[in-house]
Amino acid sequence: MTESVENQGPGPGETNPVAAQGVTQPQGSDPGEGHSKGRGSRKERVGMVVSDKPEKTITVSVESLVRHPRYKKRVRSSKRFLVHDEGNTARRGDVVRIMETRPLSARKRWRLLDVVTRAE
Repeated sequence: MTESVENQGPGPGETNPVAAQGVTQPQGSDPGEGHSKGRGSRKERVGMVVSDKPEKTITVSVESLVRHPRYKKRVRSSKRFLVHDEGNTARRGDVVRIMETRPLSARKRWRLLDVVTRAE
C-alpha cells in the first residue's frame, strides 16, 4: 500500500523557497492606512463644505480639473456629495477630507474624516 505524502512545508535541513527569495507575507494592515483587512481601498476626497443645514449631514463640493476631449483645454468641474458628520463639527466654508463608506441614507455614501482648514 502506498501513502501519498502531502506538502507540509520544509523538513529539517530544507529551506523554504519563498522565504529564500526574500518574499515576506503581510503581517496585517493598519486601519489608519486607508483600508482594513477584508475590504478594498476606499476613495478619499478633499472639498469645501457648502451647506451644513441638516442634522449630522454636510454637503461637500469637490472640484477637479479635467481636459476637454476635443479642445484639450483644462475645464474646472465640481461634484457635490452628501457627507455624514456625526459630531456636527464642520461648518460652511471649511475644507474637509471625506471617505467613501456604505450607504447611510438614500443619497449619503460618504463620511467626514477630518477638517483640514477652518473657515475664517
